[in-house]
Amino acid sequence: MNLAERLSKANSFDEVFELVKRSVEISIGRHRAGLTLILGDLPNFIGAYHILGSNLIVLNKNLLNLVKRKAKSKEEINSYIFTILMHEYLHSLGYTNEEGVRSLVYNICNEYLGKDHLATKIAKDPLSILYPEILNLPSGLSGDFEVVKDFDKDSMSYIG
Repeated sequence: MNLAERLSKANSFDEVFELVKRSVEISIGRHRAGLTLILGDLPNFIGAYHILGSNLIVLNKNLLNLVKRKAKSKEEINSYIFTILMHEYLHSLGYTNEEGVRSLVYNICNEYLGKDHLATKIAKDPLSILYPEILNLPSGLSGDFEVVKDFDKDSMSYIG
């Protein structure tokens, strides 16, 4: 099964993230383990962020919920998650230049998914082109955060 098929069938953040890690490692030869995903109530101009030097990726749950409501398929939701997690994963690998990271996400998506795949299109254009409702979405800052269980579980060592 190719990457696009696996992405369309993924059922969890962890399954999508495994595809992100594999694509990045094949493309640039770098990887890291032990990341934690948090869903947070963030301002709408922030899709997600990684705190440099930490093991945290914080994903904007308001934007994610909008994508889930407006998406026409699981593949569309997974494509959004794939691009946003890849962007933050690259930051966690030490890539700090925002434009450089955006370009790298686009190049990796294009290389492994093709120029017509939705993830590649999301990586290329602002999310508001696909979901103009984002511009009218109330911005959150409630301080509500939740840790996603079983994220990056392939990197956890077994303790018996």
